[in-house]
Amino acid sequence: MLNESKIHFASKFNLKDKVVVITGARRGMGKSHALLLAKAGAKVVVSDISEEECQAVVEEIEKAGGEAVAVKCDVTKKEEVEKMIQTAVKQWGRIDVLVNNAGILQFKPFLEITEEDWQKVLDVNLKGYFLCAQAAAKEMVKRKKGVIINIASIAMGQVGVGFQTLAHYAASKGGIIAFTETIAAELAPFNIRVNAVAPGAIETPMVQDIQSNPKTMEATLARIPMKRMGRPEEVSNLVAFLASDDSSYMTGSTVVIDGGYLSI
Repeated sequence: MLNESKIHFASKFNLKDKVVVITGARRGMGKSHALLLAKAGAKVVVSDISEEECQAVVEEIEKAGGEAVAVKCDVTKKEEVEKMIQTAVKQWGRIDVLVNNAGILQFKPFLEITEEDWQKVLDVNLKGYFLCAQAAAKEMVKRKKGVIINIASIAMGQVGVGFQTLAHYAASKGGIIAFTETIAAELAPFNIRVNAVAPGAIETPMVQDIQSNPKTMEATLARIPMKRMGRPEEVSNLVAFLASDDSSYMTGSTVVIDGGYLSI
C-alpha cells in the first residue's frame, strides 16, 4: 500500500513562477503532481471535491517553501470549474498550466454496468476534462501561451489490449486521447500545447482493491516487465517535463508510462 510520506520529490525542471491548476489534487497522483510542481517553482491551485483535504496539501507545499491555494471544485459543474480557474487568475494574474487529473475508477463487468455507472464515469473523466480545458484555454488564449496536460490511461483503446470490467473507464480514457489530439490542433495557433499522459498501474488509493488482493496483484505484476507498480512521483516527473519549456515542441502527443505493460 502506498505510503505517501515516504515519497521523495526531486525537482528536475524549471517551473519558476508558472501558475498551475491541478484537479483531483487532494491525494494520489494529483497530490504528487502538486508537490513536485511546487518544488519546481510553480504556484499551484490545489483543487478537488474536498477543500479540507486540498488545504492539507497546500500546507505541505507552504511548509516546504512553496506557494499554493486550495479550491473546492467538482469538475462536472461548470460554475465550480470557472471559479477554480478565476481563482488562479485573481491570485496570480494568469494560468500557465492546467493538469486535468481528476478521475474515478470503477471495476464492474460490462453486463452489470448501469446507465448511472456509465454516466458518472463519463461525466467526471471526460466532461470534466472538457469543462476544465475550455475554461483554462479561454484565459490562455488572451496571452497566447499555455499548456494543458490530460491524464489518460493505458486503458485507452487502440493498443491491442482490452481491460476487462473497465468498459466505461476505458471509453472515457480513449475519449481523452481523441480530445487531446483535436484541441491540440485547434489551440496550436495560440501557442497552447496540449498533451496526454497514459499511466499504467501506479501505487495510488485508486488501485487499493488490486493491491489488497494477492491473486490480482500477482497477475498484475506478472503482466508488467519491470515487475512492480509505478510510483506517483515517476508520473509527476513526466508531467513536470510536459509543463516546462523543455517540451516546447510537443503537442498532440500521448506519452505512455507503464513499466512496459503495453510492450508485451
